[in-house]
Formats: sequence, structure tokens, C-alpha cells
Amino acid sequence: MTAEPGQRSSLGAPAARNLATTTKTSPQMREISPRWLLRVLPWVDVAGGVYRVNRRLTYPVGGGRVSFANTGARIHVVPPTLAELPPLHGLAGDPVLDLVGDRFEQREYERGDTIVRAGRPADELIVVARGRVRRIRAGEYGARAFAGILAGGDHAGADEPAPGEPWDSTLTADTACTVLFLRWEELRALSERSPALRDRLAAYRARRAAPQNRWGEAEIATAAGHRGEVTLPGTFADYDPGPREYELSVSQTVLRVHTRVTDLYNDPMDQKEEQLRLTIQAVRESQEREMIVNRDFGLLHQAHPGQRVHTRTGPPGPDDLDELLCRRKKSRFYLAHPRAVAAFHRECSARGVYPDSVEIDGSRLTAWRGVPILPCDKIPISRDGTTSILVLRTGEEDQGVVGLHRGGVPGEREPGLSVRFTGIDARAVASYQVSAYYSVAVLVPDALGVLENVEVAR
Repeated sequence: MTAEPGQRSSLGAPAARNLATTTKTSPQMREISPRWLLRVLPWVDVAGGVYRVNRRLTYPVGGGRVSFANTGARIHVVPPTLAELPPLHGLAGDPVLDLVGDRFEQREYERGDTIVRAGRPADELIVVARGRVRRIRAGEYGARAFAGILAGGDHAGADEPAPGEPWDSTLTADTACTVLFLRWEELRALSERSPALRDRLAAYRARRAAPQNRWGEAEIATAAGHRGEVTLPGTFADYDPGPREYELSVSQTVLRVHTRVTDLYNDPMDQKEEQLRLTIQAVRESQEREMIVNRDFGLLHQAHPGQRVHTRTGPPGPDDLDELLCRRKKSRFYLAHPRAVAAFHRECSARGVYPDSVEIDGSRLTAWRGVPILPCDKIPISRDGTTSILVLRTGEEDQGVVGLHRGGVPGEREPGLSVRFTGIDARAVASYQVSAYYSVAVLVPDALGVLENVEVAR
């Protein structure tokens, strides 16, 4: 018998699948990333829920960045942020900062203009409101030596100069810049009318005069190279009276699963377990994101101002990563957005340089000077196509960066993560609370460095 046109002559595949046993995967999830930070960071069990970092007493304070607002072309400082300047540290909220902010003078510069020249009197405090400023010093043999980059919110001349003390470097506009100037003479005159400012400046001068090492810590006096019966200096190691304490943060959610699903459709895959697996992955992704961007304890916000550097030309080059490495010992790894890693490869290719590679947990990764560059898509990229690259020294033994979690919590499923059954409601929906407790601590400032304003869109 001949089949009519359009009629099947055999069983169709869709119908046959109803009788076949399909080979299936477990549910897939695009959000899952390598989460290198969670994998390579040493973890400390915080039994009491709070981790205190005790340090030597450090005299220099402040050193952060000033913020700005504008009215048309007129830029003015946000007064409370002036407390980030070392001489004004501790005055946040004091009305005198409004008066100080009004005394800044705004000046505009084009690319290549000299803002201050080495050798002239350092009688002004400078804050960069917009653009990039290059700091150049005279080298030992007369050559120009690169001494760093200042960008939005950075300052120079904030250490009160001695009478007639000159600038030790030349500041040149790398791009079009807006710079605010405050004469030290005006600040001293204002302190005569403000007891709070006068007391703060006096305390600042006393701190600067106190014996301290090159890291700003209270000096431990020692004697060396002597002979005979020399009276040895008496000393002690002074401690910071207000150490930083880290409370464990939490990422949580409540997973809901209808009991009908788990009763009838649990073969061959456990529906509750698959739901929990995917939910735990999402919680861990949230954990890594918070450990990087959280404004209270995230690594991007914990970096000390002295450990923040800017790229020389925009894209991340070998010299920029070298600058990060030279500021600390025992750097364990870089952390960079995948696009920043690609930008680094482009710079290396343009210069005829070939970065290293290392193998970690079966993955082949880029490395520089033997330090692996771990990709992390949690590091944000701004609208103008810039991001940051972090470098970390890790472990308590090396005074590095450590992850914090709490072991042994009720319903613990993984270290620091618990799953607790919270009941079944009137609609027969079972609920499971998924919680991850964590934080991240920087034990000493040079354990963490950040390369900022890294261009990845060029």
C-alpha cells in the first residue's frame, strides 16, 4: 500500500520519546563562575562572630580622597570629606570644614601644563578635582624620574611645610585638569578663629614630631653597633587604641519547594537537592561579590590610600603590574576582570613581551613575574570603560588578607554555609533558609594593593 503524500509511514520521533528513557543533565546555571577569590583565600574560623585586627600604633591618619560637587563649571569640595586630609582628620561634621572648603581656589590646566614646579615654596595644599596629574622628580643623575600619578580626589602638599620648604617634585597635567588650591597661610589664619581647627592642627604637628619608623608606626628604639658599657634605650611597642573589628556579614535567601514536586517528581533526580545546589551557587556568587565591592569590608574599599596606584598610560601594562608588586613582599596573586586580563595581554603583545603562565587546580592561567592573574568578573567596570586590578598577600602568618567565616553553625552544609528547614505553610510549600556568613580582613595595609583607572575599552 502506498502512503498518501504528507502521511507518515513509521512512528514519529516525538511519539517515540514518550516511551524512551532520555539521558538528561542536571539543571545548568550560567551564573556560576570560577570564584577564584573564595578558592585561594585562606579562611579563619571566627568563633565569636567578630574578628579584631590589632596593630602597632600608627601616627599618620587620613590620606583618603576628597569628594566634589559642582554648580555649572564651578567645582567645590564636599566639606565632610576634607577630614580625609591628614591635617584635618577627625573634624568630619565640624562646621569649620565649610569655611575651609570656601577658601579653595579653582584653577584650570591643559595637557602638558606645569601645575607646580620643583624648588618653588610649598605654601599651598593641592587637591585634584578632575583629570590626571603626573608627578616628576629629578633623578640622581639629572634625568627626570617618574614619581606617580594623582587623579580625582588625590592631594599633594597636605603635610604642613616648614617655612621656605620647597616642592620636591614637579606636577604636570597629563590631561585637561581642574585643580583646587588652598594656601597654608589661610588655613593657619582660620585656625586662629576656630578652637577645634587649632587643636586639630596642634595634634597633627605633635604626631608628626613623634618618633616613628618609615611606615608611620610608633618607633621601637634600639641601639646597634656600640661597644663597651653603653646605656641601652628603653622602649615598648605601643598599640593602636582603636583596632578595626570585622563582624561577619551574611548572604541569605529562602528556598521554597512545593511538597507535591518533591513527592511525585523526585526520580531520577532529587528535586530538593537540585534546587538547593543551584541556590547555594547563587549565594556563593553573592558572597564573592560582597567581599570585593561591599563599601564596609570589600577589598576595593579597604585598600590603603598609599597602596592605590594609577596606570601610567591607561591600559594595564607590565610596568603597572610591576608597580603593584614592588609595594609589598610575597604577593600571592592578582585579581582582575577578564577584560582587564585581555587588555594586559594586548599591552604585552604591543611591547613584544610574553607573560608567564601557571597551572592552578587544573586551569592554565596568565601570570606576571610568577604571580598568577586570577580572573574575577565581580570587579566592576565603570561606564567609561575603566576597572581595577588587585594584588594580595594572604595568610595570618604573612600579615596578609584572610577570609573570615563561622564553622559549626546549625545546619552547616559547607564551611560557613547552612541550610535550615523552616517549615511547611498552609499551601504545602516547604521552606529552607540558606545562609552564608563571611567577611574579609586586611591585617596590615601593604597586604592589599589596587591599580585604579585601568582602561579596558581602548
